[in-house]
Amino acid sequence: MTNTPPDHSSSILRILCVDDEPDIRAVLELALKMDPLMEVRSAGSAEEALALLNQREWIPDLALLDMMMPEMNGCQLANAMRASDHMADIAIIFVSANDQPSDLAKYRAVGAMGFIRKPFDPLNMARHVRDHLTGAITSLSE
Repeated sequence: MTNTPPDHSSSILRILCVDDEPDIRAVLELALKMDPLMEVRSAGSAEEALALLNQREWIPDLALLDMMMPEMNGCQLANAMRASDHMADIAIIFVSANDQPSDLAKYRAVGAMGFIRKPFDPLNMARHVRDHLTGAITSLSE
């Protein structure tokens, strides 16, 4: 299991946004699509995300996961992804308002590479994602 995808500085970066709030998903998609090298899809629940990923037609390089979702939270989704061979290497960044040290420890424990705090700045979201992927931001360091 790796925490970083291959270098995508000059190739398309496939991103899956998973959040149960339609408005947040829409803003995330619009913010990331401002970067012409980001291909973005979204899911309104962990179950929807797993169904998309299990089709194996489109596997993202990165998943942006909300923590607080009904039925299955972001950490449970991350664990399900890590348990599956074809999803295990997808980089994970949590996008959540939950930013206490215990929350960050949970994100680290499931193999997340980063954390972006809600509310986020849509104009800088693509840059923040790329900064996490390159290691310029290490939001989960102890």
